[in-house]
Amino acid sequence: MKIKSDYSNEPQWKEVNVKSSVPKQLECLDELAHNMWWAWNYDARNMFKSLDEKLYEEVGHNPVLLLERLSYNRKEAIVKDKVIMKKVNDVYNRFKEYMSVEADKTRPSVAYFSMEYGINQVLKIYSGGLGMLAGDYLKEASDSNVDMCGIGFLYRYGYFKQSLSMDGQQIAKYEAQNFNSLPIVKELDKDGNQVVVDVPYQNYQVHALVWRVNVGRVKLYLLDTDNDMNSEFDKPITHSLYGGDWENRLKQEILLGIGGILTLKKLGIKKDLYHCNEGHAALCNLQRLCDYIDDDGLTFNQAMELVRASSLYTVHTPVPAGHDYFDEQLFGKYMGGYPAKLGITWDEFIGMGRTNPDDHGERFCMSTFACNTCQEVNGVSKLHGWVSQKMFAPLWKGYYPEENHVGYVTNGVHFPTWCATEWRHLYDKYFDPTFMSDQSNEKIWHAIYDVPDKEIWETRMALKKKLVKYIRDKFSTQWLRNQGDPAKVVSILERINPNALMIGFCRRFATYKRAHLLFTDLDRLEKIVNDPEHPVLFFFSGKAHPADGAGQGLIKRIFEISRMPQFLGKIIFLEDYDMRLARRLVSGVDIWMNTPTRPLEASGTSGEKAEMNGVVNLSVLDGWWVEGYREGAGWALPQERTYQNQAYQDQLDAATIYSLLENDIIPLYYRTTRGKTYSEEWIRVIKNSIAKIAPHYTMKRQLDDYYDKFYNKEAKRSKRLQANGNRLAKEIALWKETVAERWDNIRVVSEDVSALNDLATGEKAELTYVIDEQGLQNAVGLELVTLDNDPNKEQKIHHVYPFKMVKEEGNNYTFKLDFEAVEAGPYKYAVRMFPQNKELPHRQDFCYVKWLD
Repeated sequence: MKIKSDYSNEPQWKEVNVKSSVPKQLECLDELAHNMWWAWNYDARNMFKSLDEKLYEEVGHNPVLLLERLSYNRKEAIVKDKVIMKKVNDVYNRFKEYMSVEADKTRPSVAYFSMEYGINQVLKIYSGGLGMLAGDYLKEASDSNVDMCGIGFLYRYGYFKQSLSMDGQQIAKYEAQNFNSLPIVKELDKDGNQVVVDVPYQNYQVHALVWRVNVGRVKLYLLDTDNDMNSEFDKPITHSLYGGDWENRLKQEILLGIGGILTLKKLGIKKDLYHCNEGHAALCNLQRLCDYIDDDGLTFNQAMELVRASSLYTVHTPVPAGHDYFDEQLFGKYMGGYPAKLGITWDEFIGMGRTNPDDHGERFCMSTFACNTCQEVNGVSKLHGWVSQKMFAPLWKGYYPEENHVGYVTNGVHFPTWCATEWRHLYDKYFDPTFMSDQSNEKIWHAIYDVPDKEIWETRMALKKKLVKYIRDKFSTQWLRNQGDPAKVVSILERINPNALMIGFCRRFATYKRAHLLFTDLDRLEKIVNDPEHPVLFFFSGKAHPADGAGQGLIKRIFEISRMPQFLGKIIFLEDYDMRLARRLVSGVDIWMNTPTRPLEASGTSGEKAEMNGVVNLSVLDGWWVEGYREGAGWALPQERTYQNQAYQDQLDAATIYSLLENDIIPLYYRTTRGKTYSEEWIRVIKNSIAKIAPHYTMKRQLDDYYDKFYNKEAKRSKRLQANGNRLAKEIALWKETVAERWDNIRVVSEDVSALNDLATGEKAELTYVIDEQGLQNAVGLELVTLDNDPNKEQKIHHVYPFKMVKEEGNNYTFKLDFEAVEAGPYKYAVRMFPQNKELPHRQDFCYVKWLD
């Protein structure tokens, strides 16, 4: 036999995680590291930093990885260091005191579903504003001590890491997260095994591991399909945010909604309310319908009453094209078995996701399904609430946009997360001790006027220098590696002047954000940034979606301009915008600029973060800034469009920005008097901004608004519907079924509206209708609806006049309206009939309408 020169089988690698041992005195650090409470408590972060400052930077401020890499000798040295150990014990005692507080049971409990959460840059399960909002929401839920849990995904790769090539092309790199080195823990069952949730897909199941993030007192449960129980087709479901094709997106939304509810069931968690943060999670209501039908023996209509009454849908997208739509064939591939579970037909089921349920060519929209299965719907600012009313109006035919129930809660930001430590110290020094528990009280914030101007200026300068140092430390090596020409890189770093007026434009690079506006007139811009007496710096940062060629083109153009000799070191693009860089920018620049196309900024929160740090906003009156702007506390471009032609509007807005900078902002910043080294007038703007705007845009105010506007009333009604074996839910369902069955047979027996003809102001008219209600026993209402009859204006409701039921004879009900004409002019009018029941939360809950001839 010939002896082979090479004979070996493949190794069967197995994973083992060797834990870093710690002395007994430091065991509390592991508990602290695995609770994200440290992410918004600067004393905790400083304590971890003091363990090994250099290593803390190397591990990207990740306490879990820090403890893992600390040498045993260093840990022994820490134990012997009385100063550090005092920090450790003080922080741990504060943490235990915080965690010992019981949840407030007087407020409804909430399960919160979101595709992403921005809790800290260490945990890459976020991409942009939606995630920032969700992460801040959970933190404030913890601080406000409400009973809430979150559901989301543990992404293997998260969102991409961004760098720029030598010509400014965005390079997207996906880096796998090592779950063992993250501040997360496995959710274990009673036998000590990690919980696995089996989620139905077609005729098979996807198996999701359950992880837990401790967000202070709140638990965030994350699903993970990247495991050996799943096929190669299903492992990638949780690989990356918004990654893959539409089929993978559907699989993600099935996992979030259906898998999320199954996770809560497996963990024995039941909440009063279920909140969908965007339409991605809408299918949670589908699973809840199935559960009520399977577990409680309810009919579909009875189950729907219970599901709707305990569900809220928050929409963040202001245009229909931004919502998720799925072709019927693809949707049917995964969801074809659900109509049988619900006891309805396929057409009825898919119709729940269509604006026109009988239109077989229309795709299934998750947002439409959310609207149809949630009692309440809200936008994320006052203006966006109105935009959403118009966007969703086709779902509730028979009512005009201003009449439907879509509300709003304007977004806020989590103050402890986004307020720089320097400002926290200043607020603690001058504000009332009750400040943190009463953040929305503007009177407390007015104490900023008592702070010496010099102290405000020194705080601002400290943060500006901190930003410059951060840029020099973080970006010098990266720029040298990716962008060549060491002399040019060094020149940029040297030209970053902390004494210059600094303006930040940092956000997702979508075209509607109009990052290009500043570059409309390069000659004019050159004069602005190169004034030797009044230097100005512009910082740009943000990512474009890998599939958004136009957004990537904007980044490339800005990069090219920043490399022109006249703009070198004056216009700077900072790559890989994440939470850490965002914290530095929203506290380090002087002006936060935002220039969206009206009205496409649903809310926007980065400007609110800037407010907490004495950074002043310059923005289009769109999103939150419509409500937030105060004269003397920032600058605003008009809300109204001058031109329908977007190119003309862009030119006008660019000219307005140049003019504001040249004539107002730059002169004000550099206007010093009485021998001062700073502008007292600029400090006045900062103080006005903090006192008059900041208190209204905290996450505490937002959370309180959700309870006041939605959670409390929904929970109260839901509890009533569920009482006595769901008695009221069954009664309402039966009433709706009866009305729906007889609706088309309801007829007008007689009418008299002739008195409306040739009516003059001050005159009265009696209108009468006799309606045969087909035995429904006063189940309908009537109202006269008038519209402004001006063809040059948007058609809106002018007034609604309710009829009064005055007589009952068998099935015939007489309705009368005493109408008085008080305003002259041309109007349109019609009489609208609708079902009425005092148990309905609003008209769109049972949207049957008949306009009478």
